[in-house]
Amino acid sequence: MKRSVLRNVGIPLLSLAVLLGLWEAIVVIFNVAPYIMPRPFDAIRAVTDNWSLLWPLVLGTIQETLYGFACGALLGLGLGVVMAKVPFLQRSLYPLLVLSQAVPVIALALPLVLILGFGRTPIVFIVVWVVFFPVAVNTFDGLSHVDQDLVNLARVFGASRRRTFLQIEIPASTTSIFSGLKIGATYAVSGAIIGELYASDGTSLALYQAHANANLNAAGVYGTTMVMTALGISWFLLVVGTEVLLTPWQRRSVARRALFRRRADVVVSTVQH
Repeated sequence: MKRSVLRNVGIPLLSLAVLLGLWEAIVVIFNVAPYIMPRPFDAIRAVTDNWSLLWPLVLGTIQETLYGFACGALLGLGLGVVMAKVPFLQRSLYPLLVLSQAVPVIALALPLVLILGFGRTPIVFIVVWVVFFPVAVNTFDGLSHVDQDLVNLARVFGASRRRTFLQIEIPASTTSIFSGLKIGATYAVSGAIIGELYASDGTSLALYQAHANANLNAAGVYGTTMVMTALGISWFLLVVGTEVLLTPWQRRSVARRALFRRRADVVVSTVQH
């Protein structure tokens, strides 16, 4: 247990410390001007000293990310299931999904402002746009590669389509589904920040950073970048934690999983003969 905690927590923290150390070393060794690259603790201080101003902006970004990620994830899951279950719709929708991602997000932001106006709505829409595609594609791939022998075995024993879907197909696809959700989680904060740059009503974390940049406040620029990065990592870890809670069977030992597969193969073989 202690080794697992050390591996999962200690190593990432050590990597972060090394990164900050390299940042500090670059500034000191090359004598980089503060208006180009501040020292890491100056950037952190720029955040802590102005936290009373930043916190409402950070909270707004969190809310935009939450709404957009939830809607994008639900939309992606629904599209993935529909494409996996209805081949005709898969052939019709898949090219449209790919086409939707060919539109640059920045190019999408300005028309959304014209249609929806400034405020939270277009920002949430942009987050939905960047989240739903990886979730939809990974859900479709996961459901398309479920072991059909297990599905057929369940049908032989009288399981309904609904029960087969919920108890066999969905659990067998969770790894792929959560891979899509984790990709979407890393994109969600970026989508919210892009949306804030173009669609914010005047107060947002992205505009705060843009104002700091216009005033050559490098510490503020780097500090807000660190905050945005922390939000993205936190959102990713939240999805990882949800996966751990909802898929306990994924953490069984390799030996137990191999034994389960062998037993399943024996049962399928027996039924087929």
